[in-house]
Amino acid sequence: MLLEGKVVLVTGASAGIGRAVAIGCAEHGADVALNFSRDQAGADGAVAAIEALGRRAVAIQGDVADPQTARDFIDRAVDALGRIDAFVNNAGICPFHAFLDMPVETFERTMRVNLHGAYFMVQAAANRMVEQGDGGSIIAMSSISALVGGEYQTHYTPTKAGLHSLMQSAAIALGRHNIRCNSLFPGTILTDINKDDLADENKRRSMEGRVPLGRLGQPEDLIGPTVFLASDLARYVTGASLLVDGGLYVNLQ
Repeated sequence: MLLEGKVVLVTGASAGIGRAVAIGCAEHGADVALNFSRDQAGADGAVAAIEALGRRAVAIQGDVADPQTARDFIDRAVDALGRIDAFVNNAGICPFHAFLDMPVETFERTMRVNLHGAYFMVQAAANRMVEQGDGGSIIAMSSISALVGGEYQTHYTPTKAGLHSLMQSAAIALGRHNIRCNSLFPGTILTDINKDDLADENKRRSMEGRVPLGRLGQPEDLIGPTVFLASDLARYVTGASLLVDGGLYVNLQ
C-alpha cells in the first residue's frame, strides 16, 4: 500500500499502459482520476475495477491535444477527489508511417497529442501542486524510442525524447516546490498502438529474441516503476529516467 491516502491522475487511461497503471496505483491504495479521449467503455471498466478495490475513481473525457483539456482535467479531478499527489502523463499516439511522404497532419497531430498535450497537462498539474504547497510527483511515460530511432516513427521518437527533456527541465523548475519529475522508458509493450505492427508472427518472434528477458512487455510491467516514482520511497529521485524494457536497449548492438 505504497500510495495509501494519495490521489493519482493518469492520462490516456482507458486502455493499455494507462489503464494498467491507474488500476495498479489503486491496488497500492490510491484514489485515481482517469483522462480518456474516446473509449467510454474502457474508461468505465477501469473505474469499475478501481472501485472494486475499495478506492475512489473518476473518468474525465478530453482530447489532450486541446490545451484547455489540461486545466479541465486537473480542476475536475481535484473537485472529485480533493487533491493531486501524483500525475502520470501517459496519453500518446503512434500512427506508423514512412518518413519521405509523412502527411503534415499526421506529424502535427502526433506532436499535439504526445508533446504539446504533455506540456500543458504537466503545467496544469504542477500549478495545482504548487497551490497545495506540499509537493508531489510527476511521471512522464516516455519510451525507449527517446534513445533509439525508428524508420516508421520519425514523428514519434522526437516527442518521446522531448518528454524526457521536459521532465529534466521541469525537475529543475519545480524542485524548490518539492515536486519531483521523472521519466519512464518502456520498451516494446503489447498495446493497441503496436498490435497491428506486431501481428506478423515472424516480426514478433524476432523482437522477442532481442529481449534478454525473452518476452515483450505487458502494460502491467509499468505498474511497479510508476508506483515507486509516485511513492515516498522515491522522495529524493528527480530528473531521472528508468528503462522498463526487459533489457532490450542494452542488447541492440
